[in-house]
Amino acid sequence: MEYGLPGARGNLILRLSGLEINLHLKGQDFLVSGRRGLGAWTPGFWKGKALTTCSIVNIFCLTVAKKAPAKGKDAAQPAPKEAPPEAAPAQPPEEAPPEDQSPTAEEPTGIFLKKPDSVSVENGKDTHIVAKVNGKELPGKPTIKWFKGKWLELGSKSGARFSFKESHDSASNVYTVELHIGKVVLGDRGNYRLEVKAKDFCDSCAFNIDVEAPRHNTSVQGLESFKRTGEGKSEDGGELDFSSLLKKREVVEEEKKKKKDDDDLGIPPEIWELLKGAKKSEYEKIAFQYGITDLRGMLKRLKKAKVEVKKSAAFTKKLDPAYQVDRGNKIKLVVEISDPDLPLKWYKNGQEIKPSSKYVFENVGKKRILTINKCTLADDAAYEVAVKDEKCFTELFVKEPPVLIVKPLEDQQVFVGDRVEMSVEVSEDGAQVMWMKDGVELTREDSFKARYRFKKDGKRHILIYSDVTLEDGGRYQVMTNGDQCEADLIVEEKQLEVLQDIADLTVKASEQAVFKCEVSDEKVTGKWYKNGIEVRPSKRITISHVGRFHKLVIDDVRPEDEGDYTFVPDGYALSLSAKLNFLEIKVEYVPKQEPPKIHLDCSGKTSENSLVVVAGNKLRLDVSITGEPRPVATWLKGDEVFTATEGRIRLEHQTDSSSFVIESADRADEGRYTIKVTNPVGEDVASIFLRVVDVPDPPEAVRVTSVGEDWAILVWEPPKYDGGQPVTGYLLERKKKGSQRWMKLNFEVFTETTYESTKMIEGILYEMRVFAVNAIGVSQPSMNTKPFMPIAEDWVPANTELTERCGFTVKNLPTGAKILFRVVAINIAGRSQPASLFQPVTIREIVQQPKIRLPRHLRQTYIRKVGEHLNLVIPFQGKPRPQVVWTKGGAPVDPARVHVRTSDFDTVFFVRQAARSDSGEYELTVQIENMKDTATIHIQVVEKAGPAENVMVKEVWGTNALVEWQPPKDNGNSEITGYFVQKADKKTMEWFTVYEHNRHTSCTVPDLIVGNEYYFRVFSENICGLSDSPGVSKNTARILKTGITFKPLEYKEHDFRTPPKFLTPLPDRVVVAGYAAALNCAVRGYPKPKVVWMKNQMEIREDPKFLMTNYQGVLTLNIRRPSPFDAGTYSCRAVNELGEALAECKLEVRVPQ
Repeated sequence: MEYGLPGARGNLILRLSGLEINLHLKGQDFLVSGRRGLGAWTPGFWKGKALTTCSIVNIFCLTVAKKAPAKGKDAAQPAPKEAPPEAAPAQPPEEAPPEDQSPTAEEPTGIFLKKPDSVSVENGKDTHIVAKVNGKELPGKPTIKWFKGKWLELGSKSGARFSFKESHDSASNVYTVELHIGKVVLGDRGNYRLEVKAKDFCDSCAFNIDVEAPRHNTSVQGLESFKRTGEGKSEDGGELDFSSLLKKREVVEEEKKKKKDDDDLGIPPEIWELLKGAKKSEYEKIAFQYGITDLRGMLKRLKKAKVEVKKSAAFTKKLDPAYQVDRGNKIKLVVEISDPDLPLKWYKNGQEIKPSSKYVFENVGKKRILTINKCTLADDAAYEVAVKDEKCFTELFVKEPPVLIVKPLEDQQVFVGDRVEMSVEVSEDGAQVMWMKDGVELTREDSFKARYRFKKDGKRHILIYSDVTLEDGGRYQVMTNGDQCEADLIVEEKQLEVLQDIADLTVKASEQAVFKCEVSDEKVTGKWYKNGIEVRPSKRITISHVGRFHKLVIDDVRPEDEGDYTFVPDGYALSLSAKLNFLEIKVEYVPKQEPPKIHLDCSGKTSENSLVVVAGNKLRLDVSITGEPRPVATWLKGDEVFTATEGRIRLEHQTDSSSFVIESADRADEGRYTIKVTNPVGEDVASIFLRVVDVPDPPEAVRVTSVGEDWAILVWEPPKYDGGQPVTGYLLERKKKGSQRWMKLNFEVFTETTYESTKMIEGILYEMRVFAVNAIGVSQPSMNTKPFMPIAEDWVPANTELTERCGFTVKNLPTGAKILFRVVAINIAGRSQPASLFQPVTIREIVQQPKIRLPRHLRQTYIRKVGEHLNLVIPFQGKPRPQVVWTKGGAPVDPARVHVRTSDFDTVFFVRQAARSDSGEYELTVQIENMKDTATIHIQVVEKAGPAENVMVKEVWGTNALVEWQPPKDNGNSEITGYFVQKADKKTMEWFTVYEHNRHTSCTVPDLIVGNEYYFRVFSENICGLSDSPGVSKNTARILKTGITFKPLEYKEHDFRTPPKFLTPLPDRVVVAGYAAALNCAVRGYPKPKVVWMKNQMEIREDPKFLMTNYQGVLTLNIRRPSPFDAGTYSCRAVNELGEALAECKLEVRVPQ
């Protein structure tokens, strides 16, 4: 056997009874190979670190180990007895490899270019495992999995000590996979396995990780014992002396064997405590959970161990070693403490837990309970509870149920262009699934390019191709966290079939030749050829493709059109041919002439040429027309010509008919429609009366005229518009005031306009309404009646003493009340029956003449500016309360524009923002019966005038200029009080005032500077001030110097226009949900580009969540309180007439845990 020595180099050959071993040493590495008899051993490669754990070599036997065993139980066993020397012929020694040959690892097999090495690492140190996979031998991207033992998969739940890395070299198509274990513990030792999957292909390889206790000087002493014999010789000289090393090794092995009995198998003390308190049936589960592979040694160690139960001073009952809960459920952790007054704290992964809706603390006697609600994967952690200096620990395992595939994918065979839906059904709603095609994941980000989309329908997940292509065929796979399935999608080209071939034609001069064919696929396009030359459309030649039919139409056939015509479908090795023969016949053509004729069919007519249509329905009137030449149709409504071909009301013209279409007819469409057709031979006219019927208007003037103890009389008037059909009756409803529930009073239509409602409760307020009914339907409800209350008549004596006269005056009655009176006669025998009036008497006030007291400032024109409010308060007098009416130009004022409020003694006229249309003469009328008083108010609403018109320099002499202009078109509804004139030198364009209040429409501007050129501008002025904009002179006044002529220089104007360009791109951003975010970039371009923001290629419009700003080319998109839904790809497009530019970024929104 070989041992690695620092700096050692050389070869060693051993022969024992036909067993030949070759050893090649180089530094700390060595190569072992050998054979016995005719057999051969596979070379093995080890590192020099295997010195302390390799097998023992003595003078009687020699054993070679390819890997270092983990424990003493794997030490070499005595070799079997060798055959007699005579049985095995001596073999010549093999040549040792040259000294400069590097030792090589085991030859790679299968897809592994480099298999993971078995390693031995000290406890507490890191280890790194590397493997390389040949991607050329894989059908697609591989799936890499690491396992400990046979089935324990290593992943994100294995802990932070385990990290995984995967990289791909596209040039060599080699995948490099790495496993890194930080701070190795004794529980990490054992057998491991690397598994590689790609579609139907699967391969794996195993390796071993051994964990050792920290090394001491024993190994160094062993290295010193392994040296060459001979004093004063070089390192490469002499023979290797094994004797001293073997003696040392025997001592070391005995010490290790003795120490093994006291060893704890590398299991941490807390796990031993867990095993001591567990049941025997749970040993295997705990060993699997913590990676303990030596079960026999563990059981032996537990059998010898003396369990000492330590009594806790703080806890009477500790936490269980571990808890398990399903995701979404709640769990309770319970401990009992000896003293209920002791302070207690809970920790999760070393962090103190604070009370919240998630974590609920309870104190029940000496029990302390921690309740964790709605457990998630984030709650899968280590928990501890501390009371003073004592602690107890536990682990919580959150179990996530695997998502199973209930209905897997099915193989499909389709044709190019078909719609394909591949669906799979899983066991849970909202489950996450991953779609893969030929080993490559399909993502939503790539769906815009690949023409597919995903759809979720409860437990069903669907992949949809609207228009499948050949590239979409392949093997599709769906994966969940607990299941997977796959299916094949086969896409084939459709075979084109000829359903109708083109036929030979013989056509006379000036006739039409039509070549027509039909193929099986309506999406197929093609080209027409004549004698091998492609046919192009022209005035005489028309090429059409409608559905499966392809047509070539040649009008006015000529002799040169004769030849062979061929139709060739695009993308198919197929052609259809026919011949056109020209038959020349000399005939004189006399065009056919026929006067136009209208063939009118009024289906559903009620009388001759009359149509009835229900409001809201669609009307389409098709009128057939004949005549030669083809007549021209004209439609009229009344005397107005109608020509629109788009919109709600439109015309549609065909070859032999004309259609009048009304979408959603209404009352305004009713009237007489006329169609007139003309051609050179004559004309024809037909009229149709269109009647639009509708439901009637609501009844009017609905009121309660009288009430009793449990009844009321309801009266109304018929609706103004009966909908074109007679009103057949009315429906009535009643409800209590404040309630929303209406009760029907009749189920059959009621034909009268007076109705007595009974069975009401005395003292309750009621409201009633009425519906009108005709043959079309039921109208909208009328206005509700004023609330009324049924109440029994309460007779109050008007006189306390009997009167002998046949008349009596009742005093102090309330004004406006309607009171019934009755009289009772009394004699010595008693009271007679009362005699009552047939109707109540209305109590009225003493009449006072109406009079308007107009304020002084309203007796002249009342002037206000545009935008100011109009608020007129006009008092009046009169009794009883007079009726007040405001009119303008003899018509009532518009209530939408003017708000009028009237009290018993004044009226208020209010306009919130005055406009010029509010100007005019208003009349106020106050009337009591046939007595009235009127007042007239003149209101003038003014604004600034417009600019002066046609400002011109009429004459220049010396240093003077004559400027003339015309008054503004708009004087602002006020008289022009003057004009404001300014001048400006053309060089500086600084304006200076010439005249401030010029009354005339012309002025002379003196004292102009010789050699300068002047512009002039004029502002108009009225009661509101100067106009907002001036009128600028169209020509200039040039003050010339005698004998000097200025000739301006000619130069080419520079073009400053540039296309848009982003100076600062959009960077990718990661933001926290709920906090405002902003995306910034900068763009330049002239003319100023138009900027459009988009999210996932969709334009962001008027959305209050987004605020877009553009400040001097710096573009900002502010997102208010983003959520995960706002994540995606954002892009900014800048466009002007020279081009466009695009900047994109990805926004990720993270939800804080």
